[in-house]
Amino acid sequence: MMTTAGRLKRMVVRGSAALGTASLLVAATPAPVAWNVDTAHSRVAFSVKHFFTPVEGHFEKYDVELLYDKEHPENSSVNVRIDVASINTGNERRDNHLRSPDFFDAERFPTITFRSTSVRRVGENELLVRGPLRIKDRVHEVEFPVRILGIKPIPEGMREMLGGVTEIASFEGGLRLIRGDFGVGVGNWAANVVVGDEVDVSILVEANRK
Repeated sequence: MMTTAGRLKRMVVRGSAALGTASLLVAATPAPVAWNVDTAHSRVAFSVKHFFTPVEGHFEKYDVELLYDKEHPENSSVNVRIDVASINTGNERRDNHLRSPDFFDAERFPTITFRSTSVRRVGENELLVRGPLRIKDRVHEVEFPVRILGIKPIPEGMREMLGGVTEIASFEGGLRLIRGDFGVGVGNWAANVVVGDEVDVSILVEANRK
């Protein structure tokens, strides 16, 4: 019959072995890699109806922090900050109205932010990203699909010309928002009647790593 001391010794040995195995698993899982977003080849755009006609626009200034793990996408994350005042629909009068308190109130709420809380692989080249989106003083949890358009290593002979870049990746995502949920344009009856409440957002990101 095993003594109490023997049982304790076996428990310690088993516990040490389990910790050792867990440490090996953690060490074997590489950390996600930081990718540099090339804003010259990326775009944060939207489309909303004016009565029945879709009107398109985009934001010219934004920052994207992207950590991406090709083998384990669930370790990936994205953090986005958009400069509201950089909105551009190709019409200065309309853009100024969108910056006003009638819509985004850019002076009081200068940024739109999104920070992912989860990334899941749902297909061979399909991811599902989830996290809180803040527009003005409203925060709502959103979930949107992201398609991996491609990942390509850069030939060694071209890397110096591209500033040391070793790999390129492109992603495309989108979601539909209800602008009233974020208090955008709800204070003006004309804005509600003329401008549609549904806004289609599209995101195109080209990123690279060294």
